[in-house]
Amino acid sequence: MVLNSFHTTKGTIILQSDQLNMQGLMRSPTLVIAFGFGAGLTPIVPGTVGTLVALPLWWVISSFNLVGYLAVVAGAFLLGVWVCDRASVTLGVHDHSGIVFDEIVGYLLALVVVPATLWGVVFSFLVFRILDVLKPWPINWLDRNIEGGLGVMLDDLVAGFLTGLIVIVAGLFDVV
Repeated sequence: MVLNSFHTTKGTIILQSDQLNMQGLMRSPTLVIAFGFGAGLTPIVPGTVGTLVALPLWWVISSFNLVGYLAVVAGAFLLGVWVCDRASVTLGVHDHSGIVFDEIVGYLLALVVVPATLWGVVFSFLVFRILDVLKPWPINWLDRNIEGGLGVMLDDLVAGFLTGLIVIVAGLFDVV
């Protein structure tokens, strides 16, 4: 990882990344988490790869009762607000494309209502990615107007919530 450090007018140390790699990420636990344990280093579609990281986590926590599952998602969201804020400051970019922890948490929220079938997972994955990429209202408003780690996390949490609603409605019509 080639990082050039400099000081801003506020005295905050910013690290600009010319090349990010796993070895460089390992120097910062915050970046490891924010980059989805390395998934965000993918040169093409890091958000999609980051979303896939949610699947093994879902497999582990899907056996929890609803309260336990949602507690894990809420805890991950709170951790993500802090981690994504720190990573954004470290990289000097509000929502660096490699920061994918927000996709992981957003998709975990969506998966709470997804039928544990291949089609249910594929359908919800496609819906979540479409919402995350296209950012319809209110997702686009949150993305543009909420700063810091909360802004990074909140638009994906809402995308996950909307994905869950779409999955529920699709289930009513036997789509999933």
